[in-house]
Amino acid sequence: MTDTVDVGAQVPHVTSLPGQPAEMVSSTASTGLLSLSRPPSPPRRTWAVSYQRTAVVLDVTAAALSAVLAALLSGVLSGLFGEGHEATARLFSPTYLTITVVAPFAWVAGVALSRGYERRFMGVGTEEFRALARAAVRLLAITGFMSYAVYSQRPFLSRWFVVVFFPILLGVALLLRFALRKHLHRRRSQGKSLQRTVVVGRADSVIGLIHELRRVPSHGLEVVAACTSSLDLDAEEPSSVIGVQMLGSVRTALDAVDLVDAEVVVVASHSEMTGPELRRLSWGLESRNVDLVVSPGIIEVAGPRLSIRPAAGLSLLHVERPTVDGGRLLGKIIFDRVMSVLISLLILPVALVVALAIKVDSRGPVFFRQDRIGARGEPFEMFKFRSMVVDAEARLADVSAQGNDGNGVLFKQRNDPRVTRVGQFIRRYSLDELPQLINVLKGDMSLVGPRPPLRSEVEGYEPDAVRRLRVRPGLTGLWQVSGRSDLSWDESLRLDLRYVDNWSMILDLQILWRTARAVLRGSGAY
Repeated sequence: MTDTVDVGAQVPHVTSLPGQPAEMVSSTASTGLLSLSRPPSPPRRTWAVSYQRTAVVLDVTAAALSAVLAALLSGVLSGLFGEGHEATARLFSPTYLTITVVAPFAWVAGVALSRGYERRFMGVGTEEFRALARAAVRLLAITGFMSYAVYSQRPFLSRWFVVVFFPILLGVALLLRFALRKHLHRRRSQGKSLQRTVVVGRADSVIGLIHELRRVPSHGLEVVAACTSSLDLDAEEPSSVIGVQMLGSVRTALDAVDLVDAEVVVVASHSEMTGPELRRLSWGLESRNVDLVVSPGIIEVAGPRLSIRPAAGLSLLHVERPTVDGGRLLGKIIFDRVMSVLISLLILPVALVVALAIKVDSRGPVFFRQDRIGARGEPFEMFKFRSMVVDAEARLADVSAQGNDGNGVLFKQRNDPRVTRVGQFIRRYSLDELPQLINVLKGDMSLVGPRPPLRSEVEGYEPDAVRRLRVRPGLTGLWQVSGRSDLSWDESLRLDLRYVDNWSMILDLQILWRTARAVLRGSGAY
């Protein structure tokens, strides 16, 4: 049966797209109807099926490998802690052999129940990894109950097996899933494994959303068409905006989906669609097995802060307030202090070599001290290894007259004549920032946070930029792992505000992990 959608009085003529027969589409502008001559074809989801199957195989591998390693390690630990040969022998009994066989199936079932294989979480966000953690905790609880509550007289599992198995399982599963995601991101950067997407909404919202989706191709949404009623569309030729075909108004979305064989429809904010129209659109997409995504128009708000709040028969979007105090802040402070001590001990030999090289290379002190602005606008003295000549500040005016390679707010020059030979090397690999661990220990800075600004920068801040000062500045942050000095001021500010509004320990750990790779590459550092 042919689908017919009322598009109103003004309907542009839509021709067939490359590779599609012209008889597929017919336009009846006099009646305001756009009709399709054949039923929609099922969306292509081969990449999703392949990703799911690979994820299952990797989880089976992780569980089987972890069970074998846990049996071996727990046998060693049982012997070391005096549980005797009997405990060690039990590890190779039929019970443990059965566990090795059953563990992969139990793990896959646990991940599935925790929504670890859902297509909407594939390759984006942290929910895919959270599902693995939830599955591990649930499986641990069930195993502990079965082993120690049901069989309280003689637990059928060694305590060492339980202690060793689940950390190994979670660690291996996370690493394998991370590798799978990176493989998917590489394919998407090559234009593969993308979901054909139609964007619906007002012209300005549609254009902004298309720019954002193109900026981060790893999200996997390839915009192939858009529907908007806010443009003056040519009646003879299909319109095109920033390289995307404009296929009618917001009420022709179903026709556009069928025409381009889309897999996802994204409704931008200010879509000009009423509630009933949006509901009917969801019904039409449901029958086509096409996903519907609605953009709330809230910029840089992470998923954990958003939830649906039902009220008076409506589904309201509830945005949690950012939390920068209380128990979470205390946890961050403890983490910063402990990690800074450990890192300082690890890099002490490197720091001594750098300090000696600086002293030999040029006259002057080893450390460079500079006033910076911290949380709540409080000034503090920041430490760095000296990478410039002693009179660098006095020569700033002369050097800045030769040009600025920075972001317009912060002065940077790629071939700054004030930088010493050792300074060029330590700047490239961020070794000059190691003394900032002293500031972390003192409480002036955090391991992760916005870049510590100069007083002159803060004095020129616009209202939005002042929000950066809500949290302590960081030794590293989103700005460093996303390009460092190559970023414009607007991009740096956007990243800092995203961090301030969505801070979490998980985000801090992700940034620390990405920092190591960014430092080794040395990109954006000068």
